[in-house]
Amino acid sequence: MKRSVVAVAVLALLAEKPMHPYEMQRLIRERGKERVINVTWRTSLYKTIDRLADAGLVATVGTERAGGRPERTVYEITDDGRETVRTWLRGMLTAPREDFPEFTAAIAYLPLLDAGEVRSCLAGRLAALERDLADIHESKAAGARLGLPRLVLLEEELREATVRAHIDWITGVVADLDAGRLRWTAEELAAFSAELERER
Repeated sequence: MKRSVVAVAVLALLAEKPMHPYEMQRLIRERGKERVINVTWRTSLYKTIDRLADAGLVATVGTERAGGRPERTVYEITDDGRETVRTWLRGMLTAPREDFPEFTAAIAYLPLLDAGEVRSCLAGRLAALERDLADIHESKAAGARLGLPRLVLLEEELREATVRAHIDWITGVVADLDAGRLRWTAEELAAFSAELERER
């Protein structure tokens, strides 16, 4: 089975104890993991669990019913699942892999917009990143108040470093746009493209 972030999350949760998908989704949200694991749609979680079951990495324990709710299937991790999630984690920690984020793609095609539009968009992104940074600081402070060990806050440390790097980079680009050090016109880009074609 191909590794995915959702599959790793499911196996990690089931390594704690058997549970049903609704509980998995609840714990992901309660623990703030929805910022790194996209389980907005429960169907993607169910599809991942089905693939894990087909691969023999999780197994059905039984069903449970609470109140007037429908029956819920409870899953547990298998021995193969435990070994697989450990192998996946080692790979994810060791070897960088291209994530193909939207922002990087937008930067790649940035010349389709004029400099003023780009500056406005980046200013909006900076404001959003500053809010993200404030949320991260609040999350870390809450963790400190609860006496959480650093181990469980490493994710927030990484998010903080990443957000700070984005803020620094975007601030530099905006400054270069404002100073005129970064500029372009459609005509200049067309001429540059034509020159590259001639050199081939």
